[in-house]
Amino acid sequence: MSKRAYFGTDGIRGQANRHPMTAEVALRVGMAAGKLFMSKDDRRHLVVIGKDTRLSGYMIEPALVAGFTSVGMDVRLLGPLPTPGVAMMTRSLRADLGVMISASHNHYADNGIKLFGPDGYKLSDGRELEIEALMDEGLQQGLAAPGALGRVQRIDDCQARYVEIAKASFPKGLSLSGMRIVVDCANGAAYKVAPTALYELGAEVIRVGVAPDGFNINDDCGSTAPGAMQRAVKEYRADIGIALDGDADRLLICDEKGVVVDGDQIMALIADHWLRGDRLAGGGVVATVMSNLGLERYLADRKLTLERTQVGDRYVMARMREGGFNLGGEQSGHIILSDLSTTGDGLLAALQVLAVLKESDTPLSALARQFEPVPQKLENVRFAGGKPLENDKVKAVLADAEQRLNGSGRIVVRASGTEPLIRIMAEGDDESLVNQVVKEIAGAVKSAAA
Repeated sequence: MSKRAYFGTDGIRGQANRHPMTAEVALRVGMAAGKLFMSKDDRRHLVVIGKDTRLSGYMIEPALVAGFTSVGMDVRLLGPLPTPGVAMMTRSLRADLGVMISASHNHYADNGIKLFGPDGYKLSDGRELEIEALMDEGLQQGLAAPGALGRVQRIDDCQARYVEIAKASFPKGLSLSGMRIVVDCANGAAYKVAPTALYELGAEVIRVGVAPDGFNINDDCGSTAPGAMQRAVKEYRADIGIALDGDADRLLICDEKGVVVDGDQIMALIADHWLRGDRLAGGGVVATVMSNLGLERYLADRKLTLERTQVGDRYVMARMREGGFNLGGEQSGHIILSDLSTTGDGLLAALQVLAVLKESDTPLSALARQFEPVPQKLENVRFAGGKPLENDKVKAVLADAEQRLNGSGRIVVRASGTEPLIRIMAEGDDESLVNQVVKEIAGAVKSAAA
């Protein structure tokens, strides 16, 4: 089986109670993944399950539990916890598998299922294909005997454990005392842990997006709507704003003036700080094809490389592991610090930025713009079906655009792995040309998708 029927670039995702994000599919995932990750020895096998704050989590979680227990796996329920916290708990509890129920930055009506192996890393494409194959087999195969069904238990201290791990990542001897920090938790998974960690490290914390009701996750708040963070920073005259997404595996920050800082600038800031402290491994940074050309030039000036991967933080992590890098991420704010975590972690990344601010005693506005971004234009085109990128006219427009940029820029056109969108990005030193080619490509895609 080679075609992915359920999994996209970041697990399974879709509108809740519509295929593939149904209770039935969740049940099949639990049964299939349980069968795959249960070794043949006699010990009890364990899966940990965390979630964000979406209403549909109450449907997906018990369906997964039923699937895992039916094949004999024990389950530990973690409750609302950031995605990186689930990865940490998977390793900490010596579980065979970890599951996060979340659609990350999406609207509450969506949900998703992300899987982690026993090492805390997201599963490879190959492993996901194995799970898909088992999902489509007979559900009566491999069921546990009545006396061998899995048992379920809730873990009450996982949030406190994650807070302590986060605090331990902050340099010893440093305190956030004297800093006023806005943290917008997107009414999501970090609504308790992120403010608690910052407060316990000494900061004065202004909390935004910490009242989840099942419907308001990412609703005009969090990293996809940084306005709430920016307004709070200005109102309370804070030193920095931190905006997490729904499952807290990514972030945006803003300086004391309310100016937003994206993932590329955050990676540049941390890379420079770690380079001067002789902490940067691998001779560079790993990012995706979407990261700005300005970041690549900035690193080259420091004799560092920018290794690019396809979009998806698990592909970034895979390249980091191959090349011995300890810093990577995405422009969207997934920042991976592999010395500290096995996946993107918005809170840990924010703490590294805060460490730079404390050690340099410099306002963020003086540090945040590490490089001048090359003009970059992004546009998304929604399509109902078909394969518009295989259209001859689209291919011709793309070839023409690349020739006109003539090596002074880049074009990336790809289908989203989580939504029915074609994502178009172009960048280059000539801003008007960049805008023009994106407009032309989008027009061709729209015609092909009509």
